[in-house]
Amino acid sequence: MSSRTTQPATRRIALLGLLSLAGCGFAPVFGGAGAAVGLRNAVAVTASETLAGFALRSRLVDRLGPVGTARYALDVRVETARTAAAINSAGDTTRFNIVGTAGWVLTDKEGRVLLTGESQTFTSFSATGSTVATQTAIRDARERLAITLADMIVSSILAQAKDLPS
Repeated sequence: MSSRTTQPATRRIALLGLLSLAGCGFAPVFGGAGAAVGLRNAVAVTASETLAGFALRSRLVDRLGPVGTARYALDVRVETARTAAAINSAGDTTRFNIVGTAGWVLTDKEGRVLLTGESQTFTSFSATGSTVATQTAIRDARERLAITLADMIVSSILAQAKDLPS
């Protein structure tokens, strides 16, 4: 079968998919009358004063927008722990997991708690290269962990955004 005959079918499937989304009430969360339109550029973020906290805060600001007029405050506390994940026959640890937990609280201007939550995930890195390669792998793993935690926090807040006072 040539790609010429499958191309129109692919377009039809894509159009049907878009139509089904429109029919089910799908709307962009930050668009027009979206549930989280009031969060865009309105959340002042504070996080732990660590490298993980800095990376997490940066990702939250990227996702929620730089604060203009702060209507909400998001306070995040990040904790990480490193554990051995793989040990070779010589007894050397060759792979590590970094487990991260982020507890967060969203409050309004008056300090009333609106939403709380905790997100947890892990990432891994290999320790089989040179010291410099291992240090780079650790730094990269911590940054990936912070980005994932921030995305989980934003997803949780956006899922509950319709319950926030306007």
